Amino acid sequence: MSIQKALQRDNGKGRLRPAMLAIAGDSAAGKTTLTKGLVEALGHDLSTSICTDHYHRYDRQERKEKPFTPLHPDCNYVEIMEQHLQLIAMGQPILQPIYNHHDGTLGRPVLVEPEDYVIIEGLIPIHSRLARACFDITVYLDPPEPLRYSWKIKRDTTKRGYTEEQVRAELDKREPESAEFIRPQRAHADIVVQFAPIEERGESLNDPLSATLLLRPTAPHPDLASVLTDDTREAIHLKLSRDEDGKPVDAVHIHAYADPGVTQKVKEAIWESLGVDEPFPASLGQVEPGVVSEPLALSQLLLLYHLIQARQK
Repeated sequence: MSIQKALQRDNGKGRLRPAMLAIAGDSAAGKTTLTKGLVEALGHDLSTSICTDHYHRYDRQERKEKPFTPLHPDCNYVEIMEQHLQLIAMGQPILQPIYNHHDGTLGRPVLVEPEDYVIIEGLIPIHSRLARACFDITVYLDPPEPLRYSWKIKRDTTKRGYTEEQVRAELDKREPESAEFIRPQRAHADIVVQFAPIEERGESLNDPLSATLLLRPTAPHPDLASVLTDDTREAIHLKLSRDEDGKPVDAVHIHAYADPGVTQKVKEAIWESLGVDEPFPASLGQVEPGVVSEPLALSQLLLLYHLIQARQK
């Protein structure tokens, strides 16, 4: 039996297997922020989130003696990660390892039981074919490198005990492995998400970020043509574009400068199309306490669409 057919079965207890979403991307690309809003929207009683960075083989001190960084597959228990992804995709519990990002130590493993919706985020969740086979929808976060660098410096100096000089040195050290192991995952994603300023409007990295989503034909995306009208073009519009490989792809452009009232109409229309008897999730778009991004909210909403559709099927 193929892995795809095996994953379509229930877990032997009469419970449907969970809907599985992967969010891949380089360090500080925004994976955790994207995931947090989805979990809050779905509810902690219905969703499970796991970071594949917990599968690091070595703690921070041990890595100093190694010839590679955490981005390299040899620095991670990839085979164990693949086994756990298969178990989770069939609704089975796992004993997940723990890596403490705040101090770089390894902790005691914890029991994780998958709920109806599972979101897996990290550096290499779709690195291998076997891992990719476990997911209903795969996403790659692709911010411009200057923006990602600024996010990583801010995060690692405020939350992980690094100096700015240490972060910049680590970024330089990681670059070859980013190119070899992280960025190639982009080619395997059903959706590529990029938050960035609109250069044509003279925006900078300090301005509210707009978003572009590339919707590849490898997944059944929502019929946005029936939602988007001339009245909503200021907030969001869809056009046929070309991917990096030259293949045609639908590109959704979500503008940060749009009137929030127009954006709200689009969000409500997409939410209504799901037929969910719940109010629109207030958690969508939260960057940090008191800071809301409409492009982030709409991006999360489109991912929610895929998760809910996968679960309903």
